[in-house]
Amino acid sequence: MINKLNPLKELFTPVYGVNLELVNVEECKRNDENRIRFISRTEVNNGVSAYVKRMANVTPNPAHTISVAVSGSVLSSFYQDKEYYSGRDLYYLIPKRKMSKEEMIFYAFCIRANRYKYNYGRAANKTLKDILLPAEMPDNFKKITLNKIPPPSANPMLQVRLDLNTKKWKLFQFTNIFDITGSKTTPILELEEYGHGNYPYVTTQATHNGVEGFYNFYTEEGVALTVDSAVLGYCSYQPYNFSASDHVEKLIPNFKMNKYIAMFLVTIINQEQYRYNYGRKCSQDRMEKGTIKLPSKNGSPDWEFMENYIKSLSYSSNL
Repeated sequence: MINKLNPLKELFTPVYGVNLELVNVEECKRNDENRIRFISRTEVNNGVSAYVKRMANVTPNPAHTISVAVSGSVLSSFYQDKEYYSGRDLYYLIPKRKMSKEEMIFYAFCIRANRYKYNYGRAANKTLKDILLPAEMPDNFKKITLNKIPPPSANPMLQVRLDLNTKKWKLFQFTNIFDITGSKTTPILELEEYGHGNYPYVTTQATHNGVEGFYNFYTEEGVALTVDSAVLGYCSYQPYNFSASDHVEKLIPNFKMNKYIAMFLVTIINQEQYRYNYGRKCSQDRMEKGTIKLPSKNGSPDWEFMENYIKSLSYSSNL
């Protein structure tokens, strides 16, 4: 159990990064011997936006540090095991005591756990040093090692080849295959009172399946699709019971949906994101009037084909 919390500044020295613009550096391929990572404020791919050529007049940020975005995707934090360049509004953290790679990864997780306190209008540059972190890494975290995770299998579940002939697909009303409804809005501060647990907290973010964290509380039944009605109309599959932030709509299937069919539908729905933006939301009303183009059989959606198509894809055996 973690009992003592310390301000970040007692464990790390925050330093502003080299502050480069990606458009002003020369990109290169990953196999280029002169390459170096370019870390930006993204919350995916360990913060890596590109690989660029080293510059003789620019000293990179040091290895064995934690990169932290203080605006944009605020508090997107990653352990960096090699030297790297960085864009604007990105700090790196130098440990004040000797820390292992596992400890650095642990603290990157802890920093990211504070993201709910910030948004695109509230940066973390002034408060980064005061974020509270555990004084030590718990013993049970030390037992976790990436080397114990087996690599994913590239094998498909079905050894067949299925073609997508979209010209033969038909349009179906969303309301004919889903019940469209909203979800109950649960504030993050309320979830913090319940504590971290097993139930996903689904938000309007378009990454990590929309999940922001896991808590000991839920309001919605799983085996449903969720759609962000605030920004891009991002759709994701929620197999487990969950809670949700504001502007998370639900598509409850009126057919027997499994994870394979869900993956097919999510992909099709997300192809329609270009129709939505900040001025035109993917609202319940628009979805109720909308259609989806799907494989058909005897005038109905061909659920069997959708399932088998997903099973025929490489890596499907890992689902």
